[in-house]
Amino acid sequence: MAQTKKKRRRKRRGTQGGRIDTRPARGRARSRSEAQARARSRTKGKGKNKGGPKTPQPASWSSAIKKGAVAAVLFVGLLSLMGQNPLTSLVVGIVMLGFYVPMAFLLDRFFFQRYLRKEAQKRQEKETSRTGGGAQQPES
Repeated sequence: MAQTKKKRRRKRRGTQGGRIDTRPARGRARSRSEAQARARSRTKGKGKNKGGPKTPQPASWSSAIKKGAVAAVLFVGLLSLMGQNPLTSLVVGIVMLGFYVPMAFLLDRFFFQRYLRKEAQKRQEKETSRTGGGAQQPES
């Protein structure tokens, strides 16, 4: 009796992460540094400023009010959980809101101005290094 031909099956190789690759690897093998560079380039466009320092936004009263409201709600909730009278905790929350909103605005403004000063200093240093350090004084 003639033997029936079996269809050739591809070997399924598992990865260290537990995933099973059913497709064979395409192209040449990459080194670890090449793979990392490729992964970084793939994620560069995604997200907003991931991995790097966050650039501060200009101070605004709306953001200060939002921050103050969140802090006041958390503070009122904490006071209520500690057994304070709800009316008393509300009054303390409103007073805290009155202090926190201007303080948040001033803090945001301080950080934004500091960021602008640092950026101007970097620009100035880059400019002086590009032009050769400015005019040099002749020796007498």
